[in-house]
Amino acid sequence: MRPAKRPQLSPELVVETAGRLADEHGLDAVTLTRVARSLGTSQPALYRHVDGYDDLIRSLGLRGREILADRLSRSAIGVAGEDAVRSMGTAWRQMVADHPGLYAATDRCPCAGDAELEAAVDRVVETLALALNDFDLSEDRKVHAARSLRSAFHGFSHLESGDGHPKEQDLDASFDELIELLCVGIRAMK
Repeated sequence: MRPAKRPQLSPELVVETAGRLADEHGLDAVTLTRVARSLGTSQPALYRHVDGYDDLIRSLGLRGREILADRLSRSAIGVAGEDAVRSMGTAWRQMVADHPGLYAATDRCPCAGDAELEAAVDRVVETLALALNDFDLSEDRKVHAARSLRSAFHGFSHLESGDGHPKEQDLDASFDELIELLCVGIRAMK
Protein backbone atom coordinates (compact mmCIF):
# COMPACT_ATOMS: atom_id res chain seq x y z
CA MET A 1 0.00 0.00 0.00
CA ARG A 2 1.36 3.39 -1.00
CA PRO A 3 1.52 6.17 1.55
CA ALA A 4 -1.06 8.92 1.04
CA LYS A 5 0.15 11.56 -1.36
CA ARG A 6 0.71 14.92 0.29
CA PRO A 7 -1.08 17.88 -1.25
CA GLN A 8 1.06 20.23 -3.33
CA LEU A 9 2.05 23.09 -1.04
CA SER A 10 1.14 26.61 -2.09
CA PRO A 11 0.68 29.92 -0.28
CA GLU A 12 -3.10 29.45 -0.60
CA LEU A 13 -3.01 25.97 0.96
CA VAL A 14 -0.80 27.14 3.83
CA VAL A 15 -3.14 30.08 4.58
CA GLU A 16 -6.24 27.90 4.20
CA THR A 17 -4.82 25.35 6.63
CA ALA A 18 -3.79 28.03 9.11
CA GLY A 19 -7.25 29.60 8.82
CA ARG A 20 -8.94 26.30 9.55
CA LEU A 21 -6.72 25.81 12.61
CA ALA A 22 -7.42 29.36 13.77
CA ASP A 23 -11.16 28.89 13.42
CA GLU A 24 -11.13 25.53 15.20
CA HIS A 25 -8.62 26.24 17.98
CA GLY A 26 -8.21 30.03 18.15
CA LEU A 27 -5.70 32.29 16.49
CA ASP A 28 -3.21 31.96 19.34
CA ALA A 29 -3.02 28.21 18.66
CA VAL A 30 -1.68 28.82 15.15
CA THR A 31 2.04 28.21 14.84
CA LEU A 32 4.17 27.37 11.84
CA THR A 33 4.94 24.02 13.43
CA ARG A 34 1.25 23.21 13.84
CA VAL A 35 0.45 24.28 10.28
CA ALA A 36 3.32 22.16 8.93
CA ARG A 37 2.17 19.16 10.97
CA SER A 38 -1.38 19.57 9.64
CA LEU A 39 -0.01 19.61 6.10
CA GLY A 40 2.22 16.60 6.70
CA THR A 41 5.39 18.55 6.00
CA SER A 42 8.22 20.21 7.86
CA GLN A 43 8.20 23.75 9.17
CA PRO A 44 11.14 24.81 6.94
CA ALA A 45 9.11 23.75 3.89
CA LEU A 46 6.56 26.45 4.72
CA TYR A 47 9.13 29.21 4.23
CA ARG A 48 8.88 28.70 0.47
CA HIS A 49 5.25 29.83 0.74
CA VAL A 50 5.15 32.35 3.61
CA ASP A 51 7.81 34.68 4.95
CA GLY A 52 7.38 33.53 8.52
CA TYR A 53 4.81 33.74 11.28
CA ASP A 54 4.05 37.46 10.93
CA ASP A 55 3.44 37.06 7.20
CA LEU A 56 1.13 34.13 7.89
CA ILE A 57 -0.92 36.14 10.40
CA ARG A 58 -1.05 39.08 7.97
CA SER A 59 -2.30 36.71 5.26
CA LEU A 60 -4.96 35.36 7.61
CA GLY A 61 -6.12 38.91 8.36
CA LEU A 62 -6.27 39.68 4.66
CA ARG A 63 -8.27 36.51 4.02
CA GLY A 64 -10.65 37.37 6.85
CA ARG A 65 -11.29 40.81 5.35
CA GLU A 66 -11.87 39.30 1.90
CA ILE A 67 -14.47 36.89 3.27
CA LEU A 68 -16.10 39.72 5.21
CA ALA A 69 -16.30 42.01 2.17
CA ASP A 70 -17.74 39.20 0.04
CA ARG A 71 -20.39 38.42 2.62
CA LEU A 72 -21.28 42.09 3.05
CA SER A 73 -21.63 42.47 -0.73
CA ARG A 74 -23.89 39.46 -1.02
CA SER A 75 -26.00 40.50 1.95
CA ALA A 76 -26.76 43.91 0.44
CA ILE A 77 -28.11 42.59 -2.86
CA GLY A 78 -31.71 43.65 -3.31
CA VAL A 79 -32.02 45.60 -0.07
CA ALA A 80 -31.56 49.26 0.80
CA GLY A 81 -31.73 51.65 3.71
CA GLU A 82 -32.37 50.18 7.11
CA ASP A 83 -32.83 46.71 5.63
CA ALA A 84 -29.34 46.95 4.12
CA VAL A 85 -27.84 48.06 7.44
CA ARG A 86 -29.52 45.15 9.23
CA SER A 87 -28.56 42.66 6.53
CA MET A 88 -24.91 43.72 6.54
CA GLY A 89 -24.75 43.75 10.33
CA THR A 90 -26.18 40.25 10.41
CA ALA A 91 -23.70 39.12 7.74
CA TRP A 92 -20.86 40.63 9.80
CA ARG A 93 -21.94 38.76 12.93
CA GLN A 94 -22.31 35.51 10.99
CA MET A 95 -18.86 35.84 9.44
CA VAL A 96 -17.35 36.24 12.91
CA ALA A 97 -19.31 33.23 14.19
CA ASP A 98 -18.23 31.12 11.21
CA HIS A 99 -14.59 32.25 11.16
CA PRO A 100 -13.59 33.45 14.63
CA GLY A 101 -9.89 32.78 14.08
CA LEU A 102 -9.71 34.49 10.70
CA TYR A 103 -11.65 37.42 12.09
CA ALA A 104 -9.32 37.69 15.09
CA ALA A 105 -6.42 37.91 12.65
CA THR A 106 -7.89 41.11 11.16
CA ASP A 107 -6.85 42.92 14.35
CA ARG A 108 -3.31 41.57 14.57
CA CYS A 109 -1.48 43.52 11.87
CA PRO A 110 -1.63 47.26 11.37
CA CYS A 111 -3.04 48.24 8.00
CA ALA A 112 -1.43 51.64 7.68
CA GLY A 113 1.34 51.51 5.12
CA ASP A 114 0.37 48.09 3.79
CA ALA A 115 -1.33 48.75 0.45
CA GLU A 116 -2.96 45.32 0.24
CA LEU A 117 -4.44 45.48 3.75
CA GLU A 118 -5.52 49.10 3.22
CA ALA A 119 -7.31 48.07 0.01
CA ALA A 120 -9.08 45.24 1.85
CA VAL A 121 -10.30 47.65 4.54
CA ASP A 122 -11.34 50.15 1.87
CA ARG A 123 -13.39 47.44 0.16
CA VAL A 124 -15.27 46.74 3.41
CA VAL A 125 -15.97 50.46 3.95
CA GLU A 126 -16.94 51.00 0.31
CA THR A 127 -19.35 48.06 0.46
CA LEU A 128 -20.96 49.51 3.58
CA ALA A 129 -21.14 52.94 1.94
CA LEU A 130 -22.82 51.60 -1.21
CA ALA A 131 -25.62 50.17 0.87
CA LEU A 132 -26.26 53.63 2.34
CA ASN A 133 -27.46 55.13 -0.95
CA ASP A 134 -31.06 55.15 0.28
CA PHE A 135 -30.13 57.50 3.12
CA ASP A 136 -29.53 60.46 0.77
CA LEU A 137 -26.15 61.39 2.25
CA SER A 138 -23.33 63.32 0.64
CA GLU A 139 -20.38 61.14 -0.39
CA ASP A 140 -18.35 62.51 2.51
CA ARG A 141 -21.11 61.77 5.04
CA LYS A 142 -21.60 58.32 3.53
CA VAL A 143 -17.96 57.47 4.25
CA HIS A 144 -18.34 58.67 7.86
CA ALA A 145 -21.52 56.63 8.27
CA ALA A 146 -19.88 53.55 6.73
CA ARG A 147 -16.92 53.88 9.11
CA SER A 148 -19.37 54.18 12.01
CA LEU A 149 -21.14 51.01 10.89
CA ARG A 150 -17.80 49.24 10.61
CA SER A 151 -16.85 50.31 14.12
CA ALA A 152 -20.20 49.32 15.60
CA PHE A 153 -20.40 45.96 13.84
CA HIS A 154 -16.79 45.16 14.70
CA GLY A 155 -17.21 46.16 18.33
CA PHE A 156 -20.43 44.22 18.83
CA SER A 157 -19.11 41.11 17.05
CA HIS A 158 -15.76 41.28 18.84
CA LEU A 159 -17.45 41.47 22.22
CA GLU A 160 -19.95 38.76 21.29
CA SER A 161 -17.25 36.35 20.13
CA GLY A 162 -15.24 36.84 23.29
CA ASP A 163 -18.09 36.62 25.80
CA GLY A 164 -17.87 40.36 26.31
CA HIS A 165 -21.63 40.63 26.92
CA PRO A 166 -21.94 38.86 30.30
CA LYS A 167 -25.50 39.98 31.13
CA GLU A 168 -28.34 37.61 30.47
CA GLN A 169 -30.20 39.89 28.05
CA ASP A 170 -30.77 38.43 24.62
CA LEU A 171 -27.90 39.38 22.31
CA ASP A 172 -30.17 39.41 19.27
CA ALA A 173 -32.38 41.97 21.00
CA SER A 174 -29.30 44.04 21.83
CA PHE A 175 -28.22 43.81 18.20
CA ASP A 176 -31.67 44.95 17.04
CA GLU A 177 -31.34 47.96 19.35
CA LEU A 178 -27.91 48.72 17.90
CA ILE A 179 -29.28 48.62 14.35
CA GLU A 180 -32.13 50.95 15.31
CA LEU A 181 -29.71 53.35 17.00
CA LEU A 182 -27.42 53.36 13.97
CA CYS A 183 -30.26 53.92 11.51
CA VAL A 184 -31.72 56.79 13.53
CA GLY A 185 -28.26 58.36 13.65
CA ILE A 186 -27.65 57.91 9.93
CA ARG A 187 -31.07 59.36 9.09
CA ALA A 188 -30.20 62.40 11.21
CA MET A 189 -27.00 63.01 9.21
CA LYS A 190 -27.59 65.52 6.43
